[in-house]
Amino acid sequence: MFRQRPFRARQVKGAAVLGSVFLATACFPAVPVDPEGTLDTVRSGTLRAGVSPASDFVEIRDGEPQGAEAMLIEDFAEHAGAEIQWTIGGEEQLVKQLEAGQLDLVAGGITSKTPWSEKAGVTRPYRTATDAEGKEMKIVLLVPPGENAFLSEVEYFLDQTQEMP
Repeated sequence: MFRQRPFRARQVKGAAVLGSVFLATACFPAVPVDPEGTLDTVRSGTLRAGVSPASDFVEIRDGEPQGAEAMLIEDFAEHAGAEIQWTIGGEEQLVKQLEAGQLDLVAGGITSKTPWSEKAGVTRPYRTATDAEGKEMKIVLLVPPGENAFLSEVEYFLDQTQEMP
């Protein structure tokens, strides 16, 4: 014959399981995390964006970034509640600044095959373009290495605003 355990034993076991779950979640930080706090810094008011001139993506007119990616960065800054501090330069210089924690985001027609993927975080491709030889390129943005909460926020924004064919 089936014998049911006393009600008290089930309560104690349930409380123990619930307590274990609470302790496990309290001991581990939220994932993803930013070791350097990039997302918090940006949300506090300043997005340090680096752009490298690249036709169809970023142009510099009168010392100001213009073009599709400059507008994308402006929209992201608005989404994050931040003002933009622009840095204009070549990709190598900008990636070094990204690594050093001096920039939060880099754009300039960077493709998913970028050689900088070992030195920077790379977003998922958010659009495609065609190169001079007629080959399709997948375009990405760069973020500081290891700043995964910020990377997630940028990708969330891109998913909400861009159409990847």
